[in-house]
This record gives sequence, structure tokens and C-alpha cells, in this order.
Amino acid sequence: MEFTLDPTGRDIHAEAALLRSRGRLTRVRLPGGVTAWSVGGLADLKRLLGDPRLSKDPRRHWRAWRDGEVPDDWPLHLWVSVRNMFTAYGDEHRRLRALVSKAFTPRRVDDMRPWVRRITADLLDALAAGPDEVDLREAFAYPLPIEVVCRLFGVPDDLRPGLRRAVDVIFDTTASPRDAVANQERLYALLHGLVEAKRRDPGDDLADGLIAARDEDGSRLTEQELVDTLILVLAAGHETTVNLLDHAITALLTHPEQRRRVETGDVSWADVVEETLRWQAPVAHLPLRYAVEDVAVDGTVIARGDAVLAGYAAAGRDPEHHGPTAAEFDPGRADKTHLSFGFGAHYCLGAPLARLEAELALPALFARFPDLALAVPPSDLAPLPSFISNGHATLPVRLRG
Repeated sequence: MEFTLDPTGRDIHAEAALLRSRGRLTRVRLPGGVTAWSVGGLADLKRLLGDPRLSKDPRRHWRAWRDGEVPDDWPLHLWVSVRNMFTAYGDEHRRLRALVSKAFTPRRVDDMRPWVRRITADLLDALAAGPDEVDLREAFAYPLPIEVVCRLFGVPDDLRPGLRRAVDVIFDTTASPRDAVANQERLYALLHGLVEAKRRDPGDDLADGLIAARDEDGSRLTEQELVDTLILVLAAGHETTVNLLDHAITALLTHPEQRRRVETGDVSWADVVEETLRWQAPVAHLPLRYAVEDVAVDGTVIARGDAVLAGYAAAGRDPEHHGPTAAEFDPGRADKTHLSFGFGAHYCLGAPLARLEAELALPALFARFPDLALAVPPSDLAPLPSFISNGHATLPVRLRG
């Protein structure tokens, strides 16, 4: 019998425990009645993410998609219908990934260090000049990564509010089919407009580089691949980091003993970042992969053409790997293994940048506001309306004692 995932994501980890109790593979029902296999064990998921028998291309390998069983107004349609490296397989994936990978070379990421410091300092100055109580997700965790990725890809200020609203709906798994379709249309209109504006007035940012690759050699990048690649880097490029900052801040504010260990240098900020990624995967479930051929896990067969949902949040707290303390936040633990940035061919290109942003922003925040505290009981922190994006709807804090 299939397990229906809660579209509100109100208790992702309790749900992960229920899925775990049903076996290493569990059939789940997504919004719109679409079904998939959920995999949340760390070892099983790592093996499947690295297995070439699992594809990301629904047009070639998802039976329900090919047979027309997935409606155009499916709320998660954009997650699988885009044509970019996120939904590509084999040679197509390698071709598309190569075009984007130049944005995230180790040297380029390291060159962004002073830039991230400047953005962080400006945000902290704005906080210091404002009221004592503030929504830190809205005023800090969100604007830092969106400013970084929008500068990296040359998104003008006037387009950013519309982009933000569109990305919020992409990750909102409670959105109605009508709202999802309307949002997809708005997003494509926004990004087609961005591409046309950059063609009229080209610059030297990374979006211009992708457009040049399209215009100079159309065989390397189709127009749809160009726009869909912008969707990928602009949406995924900030959502993970927003949630990482959100949960790292919350973890330290709700675990004073661990906060003291960081302040005394017993554990590093890099430890905090990695433990947060394990303890609260920023993306809880990632749609979707598809079996190119029958794949067995512990005697259960994922049949050719079946869909697979990657349970990153469940894998991070897998007791078979992390033992009885898997659900505890402990940045000093020796083994912080997680899959929050994926694994294998589709490992997140932006992972080094997300880590850099967090490792610079978090110590700066806590140094500037040493009396930082939650303004509400932890139980009052409401989750985002999503079983994909794992974060808080708001993060109310007091900046000063």
C-alpha cells in the first residue's frame, strides 16, 4: 500500500521515521496522485545516486511520463519537464553540465570570498540599524544567497522580486495545479525577458556566457536549454543556502551548549555547517530519478520505468549509519556523512559556494550580535509549506539582549 506524503511538510523527520519503518524501499504518493519509490537509507541512497541504471530524464526513462499519465498541471511538473542538466542523462548531462561548471571552479568560488564578506557586512549593518526583533530568514538568510547568485548571473534589481515569488511557488508543494501552471508561465516570461535584455545589452556575467554559447554555437545549447539552465541555477542556487543558514542559526540558538563549543573553538564553523547539512538537509526530498532497467534493493525491485524519490533528510538521520544519536545536533561528532548535495554524476555544482557563504556569514552574524536569541519558543517555528524545501516560514529573533 502506498504512503501519501504530507504536502505541507509539517514534520519531515517524523514522516521519514514512518517511511523507514515500512522498509528500505517504500511506495509513496506525491501530489496529483503520482507515485514513486522513496529511498531514505544513507547506504542505499548513495548507491542508487551513483548507479547509472537510474536516470534523470523523464522523456526517455519514466514510464508514466511517456505514457501521458502525468498531467500538464501536475504541481511538480517543472521539476521534471525542464531541459537542463538536472533532467539530463548520459552524454546530454555531461554536455550541459560542462557549460555551467565554469561558474563554480575552485578558483572562481574562492575569488568570491571578499564579495560574500561585503554582502554579509552590508546585511549586518542594515540589521544593526533596524529594530531589535526581526525575521532573520527574511532579513539575512534569504538576501545573502539571492544577492550572490543574482550578481553572479547578472539579474537586475527590478527582476528579483518576481524571481523570488516564482521560486517560492516552485518549492511550495501545497500549490494548486492552477497556481503551479500560472507560476510556470510567469517564470518563463521573466527569464525570456532577461535573455532578450542581455542580448540587446550584453555584459560579462555568467548568464551572458551561456547566451553567447547558445548564439555562437546553437548545437551546444538550445533556446529552451538556455532558459531552463537559468531556472536551475537561479532557483537551486539560493534555496539550499537559505535553508542551510536558517537551520544552522536555529540549531545554535536552540542548543546553547553547542553554541558555547563553537565560541570557545572546540568545534569549527565548518563543523557547524556540515552537521547542519546532515541534521537538517536543506532539500528533504528531491524529485525524481527513473529506473533505466530493473534495479533491486534488498530483494525489492524498482521496475524499469519506475520513479524514485531521493530522501536526503531521512538519509542524514539514518540510525543504521549514525547510530542512536542520529537525530541529535552535535557538530563535534566524528562522522557527519550526508547526501544533502547529492552524489555521483548529479552532485551539486554549487556546493562549494554554499559552504563558503555559510562559513563566512554565520561567524560574522554571531560575532556582531552575541546576544542573538529566538523571539518565540522553538515549537512556534512553522515549516515552509513543502516536503521538498526544508526550512522555516519565518525565523523571528531578538538581536540584542
